[in-house]
Amino acid sequence: MLTDPEVHASTPQQAKTNLSGRLGTGAIVFMVIAAAAPLTVVGGNVPLAIAGGPGAGAPVGFALASLVLLVFAVGFVTMTPHIPQAGAFYAYATRGLGDRVGVGTAAVALVAYTAIQVGVYGYLGWAVNDVLHTFGGPSLPWWVWALAALGIVALLGYRHIDLSSKVLGVALVLEIAVVLVLDAGIFARGGAHGVNAESFTPHAAFSGPLGVAVLFAITGFIGFEATAVFRDEARDPERTIPRATYLAVLIIGGFYTLSCWALVLAAGTDDAPAVAQQTLDGQGNMLMDTAQAYVGTALRDVMQVLLLSSLFACVLSFHNVIARYTFTLARKDLLPARLGAVHPRHHSPSVSSVVQTATALVLVVCCAVAGLDPLVGVFGSMAGVATVGMILLMLITSIAVVAFFARDARLASGRAWQTRIAPVLAVAGLLTALWLVFSNFTLVTGVGVGASVVLGVIPFLALVAGLVRGPRGARERM
Repeated sequence: MLTDPEVHASTPQQAKTNLSGRLGTGAIVFMVIAAAAPLTVVGGNVPLAIAGGPGAGAPVGFALASLVLLVFAVGFVTMTPHIPQAGAFYAYATRGLGDRVGVGTAAVALVAYTAIQVGVYGYLGWAVNDVLHTFGGPSLPWWVWALAALGIVALLGYRHIDLSSKVLGVALVLEIAVVLVLDAGIFARGGAHGVNAESFTPHAAFSGPLGVAVLFAITGFIGFEATAVFRDEARDPERTIPRATYLAVLIIGGFYTLSCWALVLAAGTDDAPAVAQQTLDGQGNMLMDTAQAYVGTALRDVMQVLLLSSLFACVLSFHNVIARYTFTLARKDLLPARLGAVHPRHHSPSVSSVVQTATALVLVVCCAVAGLDPLVGVFGSMAGVATVGMILLMLITSIAVVAFFARDARLASGRAWQTRIAPVLAVAGLLTALWLVFSNFTLVTGVGVGASVVLGVIPFLALVAGLVRGPRGARERM
């Protein structure tokens, strides 16, 4: 392993200055899908897409969102061999559009990931309390459970990445398995009125605002770029990262589309919007009620518990992503060099991990002191910030891909689809997605127009701050 003499360890024992790992395609896919929290999306985003969107046609929205991200992934993956370091969107923007835009992109990424992690802590705290109440347990403030989870995440995030990948892998397999069992039960019993493909007809897809379904589908993909964040810890980055990226999008998109279709069939194509609306009104729970009806009380109870592991896996994955972003930026002299230290035994970005824990702790405590509602005030608002931020990041990255290959015709030779057509189509699709987000932003945040506007501009303010800050002497460390 190469060492970097310019990065000094915090202790005399600090010998290795690069992250290490043997993560294969499967391990990285596990961590990326875990960040997407599939069980949480099926239980939360799917009812929102059905009730606020085209009703029975909502599965088309998830399919379209998957298509947009697949097109985006074409350029993203094609540029991967030319990105020699981790950093994901930051690294791509820097290589394609220059250091200043790269710094701005990094600022957006840190804001977006920090926001969604804090939001999920709020959701997790509420969910733990809700499950305990269901089973006759004590009722405690949401932040008690959020802080307990934060402590466990801090321990796992501090250690070698392989430990986190194993924890995330177990949690992910369980939560996907339980939803697939439910899906199978619905299809086996024929749903409410028989299995049919009416959801995928033009009549159903355009029976309501399809854009709303696409919007909530895209929010379910937050974190899929983490495939490139773990580059330094991948077994064979040039092969592992592209494979993991395509697999993550295909698995997440297929899972969401299938599960959304199954829930529509379970309620009936005509009744699905009303059933989903009851979930939003707090008069029912589309996912849990469907599980009770089609596979029994036992699986419903298991699903409630696995919702907690889904949310925990989500915050752990985001913790790892943020820690590696700050680690990479420190290695570029864009953050204090101390954040670029590597633990001598765990070979993890230990200092960045501790700082990330401290940041999350402060923000969770601030939310608790402010008395914010864990779902609307914490999760809803933070998810809004993260959704805008992630679309902005992908948009910048697609532009960077076009710019990078336009400068070197030799690299783009014979690959017009990968280097020009697909990235340009991705830009168009992401601009449309950004418009959809802002057109329906109050649905995401759950707060008023004024507060939503403030939340929506935060990622853009981060971008501007990064552009103004600029590289200022940042240097490449290979």
